Amino acid sequence: MTAIIDLRDVTYTYPAEEETRPAVANLTLTIEQGEWIAIVGHNGSGKSTMAKLINGLLFPQQGTVELFGLPLNEQTLWEIRSNLGMVFQNPDNQFVGATVQDDVAFALENNGIPYQEMVERVTSALKQVQMEEFVNQEPHHLSGGQKQRVAIAGAIALRPKLLILDEATSMLDPQGRREVIQTIRALRDLSDVTVLSITHDLEEAMLADRVIVMNGGEKYAEGNPRDVFGNRDEITALGLDLPFAANVAALLRTQGVELPSTLMSEQELVDLLWTLHSNK
Repeated sequence: MTAIIDLRDVTYTYPAEEETRPAVANLTLTIEQGEWIAIVGHNGSGKSTMAKLINGLLFPQQGTVELFGLPLNEQTLWEIRSNLGMVFQNPDNQFVGATVQDDVAFALENNGIPYQEMVERVTSALKQVQMEEFVNQEPHHLSGGQKQRVAIAGAIALRPKLLILDEATSMLDPQGRREVIQTIRALRDLSDVTVLSITHDLEEAMLADRVIVMNGGEKYAEGNPRDVFGNRDEITALGLDLPFAANVAALLRTQGVELPSTLMSEQELVDLLWTLHSNK
């Protein structure tokens, strides 16, 4: 596989900080093409700083950052950014167009994409996020989940190799979060885009190929989501909430119900409880 992101011994300390503790310290990380990686951690753990180091808003004070085989520096910054798309926390802060299609087309127009190709990309991107029926709708009339799906359409219309979701579901209600997560899953089925999801939502992180837990600016844990979140006491000690199904399963185990510690999804919980009930 091809490395999309390669961080080697990266350290960054904010200059305005009274403390000397780095926001990110000695971070080494490799992400391969086509992976979905979830970065989780409490506030101040370093995950947002990591995102800024990857998209070139910050440059490391120590160590190296490479994206798409290029070292990240002021000379390569714009070439690298042309291959990545960003979706941020608040969708309302991202809209610039009067209609949905205008908003998705905005970055394409700025990049000089020919008109006919731009029309095709806008149509394709909106179809991928199931928002093609809203092309002439004003963005502020949409629900939170719909707004974020339009923001994702604007990012993927640029046909990036890397899509970064920076707390993209944190301001949404449960229905909006489900819509966005389903959209990401569908994108993975349709393309080999690499997804880097920075999130507080462990339900979302459970769907990733690999999860990285940040704590105190350092990589605390890394691996398969089930293995990482299976360490219940360690994860909760970091101030993270386990998925709803994992918490329910833990409570049921205290009541004598035999359920595996790796159980994380609501569907798995329902299926296992139904099986236990049927066998009685």
